[in-house]
Amino acid sequence: MIKVAPSILSADFANLQRDVQMAEKAGADLLHIDVMDGQFVPNLSFGMSTVADLRPVTSLTLDCHLMIVEPERFVEAFAKAGADLIGVHVESTKHIYHVLQLIKAAGAKAEVVINPGTPLDMVSEVLPLVDQVLIMTVNPGFGGQHFLEPMVAKIKALDAIKREKGYNFDIEVDGGINADTVKACYAAGATVAVAGSYVYGSADPAARIQDLKVATN
Repeated sequence: MIKVAPSILSADFANLQRDVQMAEKAGADLLHIDVMDGQFVPNLSFGMSTVADLRPVTSLTLDCHLMIVEPERFVEAFAKAGADLIGVHVESTKHIYHVLQLIKAAGAKAEVVINPGTPLDMVSEVLPLVDQVLIMTVNPGFGGQHFLEPMVAKIKALDAIKREKGYNFDIEVDGGINADTVKACYAAGATVAVAGSYVYGSADPAARIQDLKVATN
C-alpha cells in the first residue's frame, strides 16, 4: 500500500489547520508543502513561517518540496521551522551533493527531486545520500495538471537501480496523481504519492485519501 502525502497547495488557505488535521485523521502519512519562489517555477507559495505554524498542529511528517533557486540558502531555516523532510531539485543548484549534506546536518531527511525532462543519470552520484527521491510526474509549478505517462518508465528504472544497489530510499511521485494513475506508479516502484487537487478538490477529501490507499492495496 502506498503512503499518501496530500499537498496543501490545493487546500483552503483560509482553513489550513482544518484541512491539515482532516488529512491526518483520514490516514495521510505525510503532508506535502510546496515552496515556490517565482523564479525556479512561475508561481509563489509558502515559506518557512507556514511550516512553523503547521508544526504544532499536526504530527504528520512535514515533507517540504523546495522549488527555489539556490536552496542551500534556506535549508537550515526550513529545518529549524520544523521540516522533517526537505526536497531539493537537482536542477536548482550547482552543488546538489553539498545541499543534501546541509539538509542532513540540519537534522532533516534529504530528498533529491528531478523534473520530467531530467534523466536519472543526473542524480546517480547522490542516491547513496538520500532518504527519498521525488520524480515529478508533471512540470512543476502548478497543481491540477495531467499525469505524464512516460514517467512510469522512469519510476521503474529508478526502482531497478534501487534494488540493484541495495538502496532503501522512498520513491515519491508528484503530479496528476489519482486512483488510476497511482496504480501504475505503485506497480513501477513508487512508495509515496503526493496528491493535491485530487484530495482537496473533492467534496470528500478523506475518502480520496483512502481511495489512493485502496487502489494500491
